[in-house]
Amino acid sequence: MPITDTQAAILALIAERIEAEGMPPSQTEIARAFGFKGVRAAQYHLEALEAAGAIERVPGRARGIRILQAPKPAQARIDFPSANAAVFNDDHLLRVPLLGRVAAGLPIGADIGSDDYILLDRVLFAPAPDYVLRVQGDSMREEGIFEGDLIGVHRTRDALSGQIVVARIGEEITVKLLKIGKDAIRLLPRNPDYAPIVIQPDDDFAIEGLYCGLVRPNTARPSR
Repeated sequence: MPITDTQAAILALIAERIEAEGMPPSQTEIARAFGFKGVRAAQYHLEALEAAGAIERVPGRARGIRILQAPKPAQARIDFPSANAAVFNDDHLLRVPLLGRVAAGLPIGADIGSDDYILLDRVLFAPAPDYVLRVQGDSMREEGIFEGDLIGVHRTRDALSGQIVVARIGEEITVKLLKIGKDAIRLLPRNPDYAPIVIQPDDDFAIEGLYCGLVRPNTARPSR
């Protein structure tokens, strides 16, 4: 049974996590890494991978996944056409700006031009991204987000506690897990080497968007 591009990417993530940390990601971590709205979508793809003979799941274990079939290179496609390229009409691809820099004091993507665009496989993102950012650092590694990854961002000022957000604090942009408590808003890293960021009442703080999926450049196919 053939697997989809999304399932191939999930298989690659499982292999990466086992190699790097000695254990596979949980269903919750898979759902967050791929921007799924819930763990049911992650469970569906794991069931499909198991049916295809790519993995084996151990009953009664939260992270009981064994890889039976080595993952193939990811099929996510990234192209870098010129800024004057015609609008792409393929229903399966999205042409999204890659924002390599952010002007001080302005929300990401607001009145900021970009000469770089990439073509993304629509199925890897939910909801559809409005722009893409390149990750710096490893504070979100437990969510499967690593340095150099290109993350899709859905532009919105509204977010719920427990969602991964792109936030602005002063002139700094960060990707973190949002936690809204009675006493404070916290931006939580997913790496024990980093401390949570507590938003103070006088901070210049704003939610710029929701994380909605990623692609990894070292598995991408460049345009010609």
